[in-house]
Amino acid sequence: MLDIKHNSRGFVPHGMSACAGCGMELVMRNILDVLGEDTIIIIPPGCAASFSGYGKETAIRIPGYQGNLENTAAGAVGVRAALNAMGNIHTTVVGFAGDGGTVDIGLQSLSGAMERRDRILYICYDNEAYMNTGIQASSSTPYLASTTTTPAGKPTGRKDLVQIAIAHDISYAATASVCNLTDLKKKVKKAKETDAMSLIHVHAPCPTGWRYKPAKTIEMARAAVQTGCWVLYEYENGKVTINYKPKKLAPIETYIEPQGRFKGLTIKQKEELQRYIVEYYNKYIRKLEFMA
Repeated sequence: MLDIKHNSRGFVPHGMSACAGCGMELVMRNILDVLGEDTIIIIPPGCAASFSGYGKETAIRIPGYQGNLENTAAGAVGVRAALNAMGNIHTTVVGFAGDGGTVDIGLQSLSGAMERRDRILYICYDNEAYMNTGIQASSSTPYLASTTTTPAGKPTGRKDLVQIAIAHDISYAATASVCNLTDLKKKVKKAKETDAMSLIHVHAPCPTGWRYKPAKTIEMARAAVQTGCWVLYEYENGKVTINYKPKKLAPIETYIEPQGRFKGLTIKQKEELQRYIVEYYNKYIRKLEFMA
């Protein structure tokens, strides 16, 4: 349990029931530090459900509700419409969902919100699987990662949420990571101030699902960026800015060796994963530079 003091972020003093080393908790703590109490939050079932509801385990004091897994964006749009009807244009409406509830079952309603340019902020905390229901693979689970539904390693790569958002040409979309909280907060501020649809996709390592020591969460997030497994960039009104580009990619072992979900890989598979990451990263950077 976390002993979180009540402050301007809207946390209550009881703490909340996230796992030790939870990347998602860091995301919530820091986005609310920027958004403040004049915020309404919609959270679906998932790991973040521990923030919503009733009782001492509820960790936030801002208004909001827990909807269904598939309709976080739709719920946020409805709240925004109600506020607009009352003449309230200052309250921030944010959807806060995991990768399963976003890139899988929630993608349809999110796509609709992006197509309409509804003025909501959507934040996806990405722990790369359905962590609260048994660590099943999601469309955001990376190539060769072991889950309960892909025990031999996922045979395909991940779905690219921000590129999907860019295809909708929304005003602001960005990736972020818990290894760089200054960058995360800066992007949340930009998204909050955007007078249209905005989206932030945050990499949030999960010690329970990835099977690493809880104290290594920031180390894991940083290694993902250094190896090219997670790229930090933002899309603002049609232009892309790459926020960080390693001078040289770190070997993939620095990222996967501490994680139990990659323990079953053979030497040949590790070599294949290294080739895959380098080729994908280089291709991705070239695409982003073309969009700059």
